[in-house]
Amino acid sequence: VWYHKPAINEELLQSLPNLKIVASAGVGIDHLDLKLLSSYGVKVSNTPFIVSTDTADMGMALLLASARRLVEGHEMAVSPDTEYFSANWLGAEVSGATLGILGMGTIGYKVAERAKAFEMKILYHNRNQRKKEEESAVGAVYCKKIDDLLQQSDFVLLAVTLTPQTHKLIGKRELELMKPTATLINISRGLVVDQDALVEALQNKVIKAAALDVTYPEPLPRDHPLLKMKNVIITPHIGSATKKTRWVMMEEMAESIEAGLAGLPIPSEVL
Repeated sequence: VWYHKPAINEELLQSLPNLKIVASAGVGIDHLDLKLLSSYGVKVSNTPFIVSTDTADMGMALLLASARRLVEGHEMAVSPDTEYFSANWLGAEVSGATLGILGMGTIGYKVAERAKAFEMKILYHNRNQRKKEEESAVGAVYCKKIDDLLQQSDFVLLAVTLTPQTHKLIGKRELELMKPTATLINISRGLVVDQDALVEALQNKVIKAAALDVTYPEPLPRDHPLLKMKNVIITPHIGSATKKTRWVMMEEMAESIEAGLAGLPIPSEVL
């Protein structure tokens, strides 16, 4: 399964009585009905670890690009209408700013490692608190309540798995808790954010900006308001999109398929 295709539904499963395994690219499995697959005796694998480094890099790239207004700056620099560069055209500081990470799994932790190098203050919220030595290594402070993180952060980065509990985790209430100078960065799944509420928050200056590698749907309709906002950066779900990583993802999927067909333990089996 690549980019959620083909759709693994009951009709497909009934048409494939000898199916033993579904190997899915990437870490997210929100597109798969695990109970349905299990009822047909089909095993599932994914490629969770190889994508972490590149996706964390993407999170920092979006944070930096939004803070320093790189897309706007490029457009200004190459525009045929530009006659001079304004001295008052300013971005936001990254060094010393507070980054709030929602979801401190492998990807979230790697983002924290990168943010530490930029001398950022790091807050995080997670289902489970990290070990003290892990927190100390990146200088991260645990927020038991998501509200505390939202109120204090200059940048809020989403790195959670999409589940029924995280569906529209960031909605109107959460956006209103954020600073009016804050930026929302999403490298998880589009449905973690209430997109209509995000549009409204950006239009009304409830928050300053957004940088999104994921939306719903993907791609957005060409007339969607997010596509017209200068304070929004959108990339085409490319968190893991480097040549090396995509090659290794394919290798890992092939290894899982071979193991599944041979009745051997499956690398990165989703239980």
